[in-house]
Amino acid sequence: MIIFKSINKLNKEVNFKANVGFVPTMGFLHKGHISLIKSSKKNCKKTLVSIFINPSQFNKRSDLKKYPKNLKKDIKILKKLKVDYLLTPNVRDIYSGCKNTKIKLNKNDKIMCAQYRPGHFEGVLAVINQFLKKIKPRYLFLGEKDYQQLFLIKKFISNKFKTKIISCSTIRDKNNIALSSRNVLLSNNDVKKSSLVSNLLIKFKKNIKKNISNKKRIGEIIFKIKKIKGVKIEYLEIRNKNNLSKKYNKSNLKLFLAYYNNKIRLIDNY
Repeated sequence: MIIFKSINKLNKEVNFKANVGFVPTMGFLHKGHISLIKSSKKNCKKTLVSIFINPSQFNKRSDLKKYPKNLKKDIKILKKLKVDYLLTPNVRDIYSGCKNTKIKLNKNDKIMCAQYRPGHFEGVLAVINQFLKKIKPRYLFLGEKDYQQLFLIKKFISNKFKTKIISCSTIRDKNNIALSSRNVLLSNNDVKKSSLVSNLLIKFKKNIKKNISNKKRIGEIIFKIKKIKGVKIEYLEIRNKNNLSKKYNKSNLKLFLAYYNNKIRLIDNY
């Protein structure tokens, strides 16, 4: 594996006209990231992984400081997976020649996490824009765990870049909790609570699929989640997975959830 600290050096040594898959990460790699990397290796001749904690997507400085990091462990994982290239750029390298570290969202897109985390997706789109402008990979691999993010990136790049997005299913642990780098901040007791939340939502989704009228029981589910000590729900919504509107049916509905578990913010979709 070749490690690049600069995008210029990367572009000099890697032929992006070839079949290169790109997996952008913020590090602290887990099985969710590994599934994206394996998908890239399966579909592409070469795989590039980036590790860059993007400051412009954090709306709280305390969250940026707390974000877990372990570059040595990440490098070991990537070498074991036989990844071809790793890019570890700094902020100046990413945003050089760029006036804005935020990209404006349409008013209609300011829903769910975009509503509760102002500036977050604006920062995500800005970093993706810089990566694709400067690297031009053929494929971009993203996880469905961050479904709203995936939707917004697809929408943003559709007429702007030739890069094709390949989305990969959410990976869950034995407790049915969606894998996230933030999970390491949860205590054993917190894990039990998040498992309870996930299992409630998985069952609720099955019930709606059986009978769409069960969607009316969403208030009961919110009440049950609120009763879990130390858990504070931010939103639970049912939306159309194709356009994120509230016009949905049995075949295209998706549940979207954001909540705090002992001050750790977690998101999921079912």
